[in-house]
Amino acid sequence: MGRQGDAATGRAAHRLGLRAEMLAALLLRLKGYRIVARRLKTPAGEIDMVARRGRALAIIEVKARADAAAAAEALQPRQLKRLERAAAHFLGRNPALADLDLRFDVVLVTPLRLPRHMEDAWRP
Repeated sequence: MGRQGDAATGRAAHRLGLRAEMLAALLLRLKGYRIVARRLKTPAGEIDMVARRGRALAIIEVKARADAAAAAEALQPRQLKRLERAAAHFLGRNPALADLDLRFDVVLVTPLRLPRHMEDAWRP
């Protein structure tokens, strides 16, 4: 595959990611969450979504894959550490949210299925 094929694949992956994030946001809103931030860029990395419901503040990673097992396996320890550092940076910039109960969630998006929200998917 040449550069054009790589670029086309990258654009398709980007569109898939945006659709997955849109579906995840819709699911979370239906569950009573308020989306605080989307596609948040920090010096430590990007957070797909930050959502709040009551006293819970969820840092959410959205994974879109062909099946749920592949989506769940896409979370590697290095990526989890990056998200933890990004969350710490976000909270440092938003001290009003720092007293909420922080957790890390994952939304798995697979074709022809409803997105699957895994609350408190891991702990630092």
